[in-house]
Amino acid sequence: MSEQPTNPPANDDNPEHVETEAGEGGRVLDFPARPVEPTPPADEPAAGPAAVERDRFLTGEIVNHPDDTDPDDEDGGRPVLVDPPAPRRPDGVLPWIGREIERQPIIAPWLRRRDDIRDATKWATGWAWHAAGFHTVRAPLYAARLAARSPRGAVVALANAGRWVGDAESKPLRDGAIRGGEADQYLRLAAAQADRVRARRRLAVVGVLAGAAGLVALDTWAPGWLLGLLAAVAVLLLGRVGTTPDKPVTGRSVVAHKPTRLTSDLVVRALGALGLGEINKAMAKGSNGITFPAPITRDGPGWRADVDLPYGVTVSDIVERRDRLASGLRRPLGCVWPEPAHDAHAGRLVLWVGDQDMSQAKPRPWPLAAHGQADLFRAVPFGMDQRGRLVSILLMFANVLIGAMPRFGKTFALRVLLLAAALDPNAQLRIFELKGTGDLSPLEGCCHHYASGADDQTIEAAMESLREVYAELNTRAKRIASLPRELCPENKVTPELAGRRELGLFPLVVAIDECQELFSHPDHRDEADRLATGIIKRGPAMGVILILATQRPDAKSLPTGVSSNVGIRFCLRVMGQTENDMVLGTSAYKNGIRATTFGPRDKGIGYLLGAADEPQIVRSAYIDGPTAEAIAGRARALRELAGTITGHAAGETRADDRPARSILLDVLAVFAPAEDRLWSETIAARLAQQWPTTYPGTTPATLAAAFKPYGLAPAQVWGTDPDTGEGRNRRGYMRDAITTAWEETERRRRRTDGDST
Repeated sequence: MSEQPTNPPANDDNPEHVETEAGEGGRVLDFPARPVEPTPPADEPAAGPAAVERDRFLTGEIVNHPDDTDPDDEDGGRPVLVDPPAPRRPDGVLPWIGREIERQPIIAPWLRRRDDIRDATKWATGWAWHAAGFHTVRAPLYAARLAARSPRGAVVALANAGRWVGDAESKPLRDGAIRGGEADQYLRLAAAQADRVRARRRLAVVGVLAGAAGLVALDTWAPGWLLGLLAAVAVLLLGRVGTTPDKPVTGRSVVAHKPTRLTSDLVVRALGALGLGEINKAMAKGSNGITFPAPITRDGPGWRADVDLPYGVTVSDIVERRDRLASGLRRPLGCVWPEPAHDAHAGRLVLWVGDQDMSQAKPRPWPLAAHGQADLFRAVPFGMDQRGRLVSILLMFANVLIGAMPRFGKTFALRVLLLAAALDPNAQLRIFELKGTGDLSPLEGCCHHYASGADDQTIEAAMESLREVYAELNTRAKRIASLPRELCPENKVTPELAGRRELGLFPLVVAIDECQELFSHPDHRDEADRLATGIIKRGPAMGVILILATQRPDAKSLPTGVSSNVGIRFCLRVMGQTENDMVLGTSAYKNGIRATTFGPRDKGIGYLLGAADEPQIVRSAYIDGPTAEAIAGRARALRELAGTITGHAAGETRADDRPARSILLDVLAVFAPAEDRLWSETIAARLAQQWPTTYPGTTPATLAAAFKPYGLAPAQVWGTDPDTGEGRNRRGYMRDAITTAWEETERRRRRTDGDST
């Protein structure tokens, strides 16, 4: 005797119960969303077990799990719920609890921002001042126009008075009574009209006599100036009466080009004109598939629309068609800025449409241009976003990479950051401008190291400074590790430590403009790559900031180790996806962050990544040459007051007998970041490979002879043989010993230079 299944088999006559195969785990029963048959009354018996279980599914009383099996079921499983039922809300729970909601601000955002309030007040004041001046200058012209129109005004005034005395306004009523054959109505209207005309004639006579008497009295007793004033007023009033609407007296002080209000219909129309297949298919079916999760609102000097695109359409598809989108919205290209919503799905578009082209808007002055000083432990002002809001960058504990095509504002953006760093008197600046045009020369008076030029001498000076900074990393690491825990709880530079000059943990800013000249140099590219990568990785925690700028962001000119580890990136206009991703990071182009969309007029405008949680479109502050010199002069005065002018700014030069390069720094440069000891033959081989013209045929013996004046001697160090992979002791050197020797050499040199001066 075979066992019967718990649930009855499928019945073709019962459309409410359809059985489909679900594999070995059991059958799947698809029930309709609502019963086809009416629910039986409470006093009638249930239709059967299947109906009861169905109702329990629909009401959410039961939820089956794959392992919830019935031993009486020959298929080995109970029905599995395909679509989970809607959760039942307990009685008394408010309907909006548990939903994802976004609370709209009680006070408009622009009323909470001081800059927006100041801008609105400034605009209103400026408009009122302009309008008052415009009409004041043209007041004589307006008076002449009114005087010329006063005769016509007198005729119009007399005609209107005659119409009033003759009760002309009641004539249409009398004419209507005549046309309608209403004799009684006409007689009543005529009698009323006769009474009004009689009364008005009396009032007119009284008015004329009173006016004549007044004129005689004024002519007899009033001074001449009052008669002239009254006559002028009368002429002007008659001229106003004689003015027609199509010929106004005054002109327009401003011509307003009011931008079109952004509406959902405009957005849908513009998106439909992009030629995207999924949008076209959705609109062809009668449903555009475009929804707006939030109302379209004003956001600064423009409109913001949050848009959910049709399924399969991403924001990057819209961004690469920004010019078509601007055409669909009938707005200039510089007003339309589509961006991805990084905290939502890939189809959520944030569309901001400005009232004015971003490239044509008047730039705001840099907040630190006239007064004040900076603190690199706090964010420094950098520029404005497309909404006119200030954008700041925290330089401390970060590195910066700036990339762009030539002549699009790369050096100006770099100058803004360096001027901010110069206004921090505790920061040490090392600036190398490898283009040779002197764009950064205003900062020369604030720099510990400075060089400008496209020759090998400038590149060598930049390399020597990089070697010193790389060695400084080890010095600072040892110094931080030796400090008490209460002074340095996080094992990194703090504002308190930076303020203590004797510790040597002040902010150190290294800037290299046109860094592609350094990274593509045949003699220095490998070393420059290793030094810059090491500084980028280890420097932020020790107060070392590296800022690089390049106009050729490609794999050859910008090493991968550098481009992939920089924390803050600013990319102005570039031509291709490769250059875009070299500056902004891998997959930036794919994610819709495309500096390729900037046009020829978008100078100084770029994408800023790493300074905030989301990418920002920023226009860097514009600081011309004279303004930069004034700011740099104020920065030098701050440094003189703080006593922090050193190196190049203090007129210090290297001693004539000092070698052009230091063997200690070169040896430190061949140590990898994770290496603390090396064998002598390994150091010799790396020196010969890195600088074949400087260290040809270097051997452990010649290395020991070169180290002897510094008090260094080879010792037994443990290492791994690269040929056999076995560990063994050989003669070599410790990194810490070389670092200590270099520091002692520098102290002796400074002491000697001080005695000579």
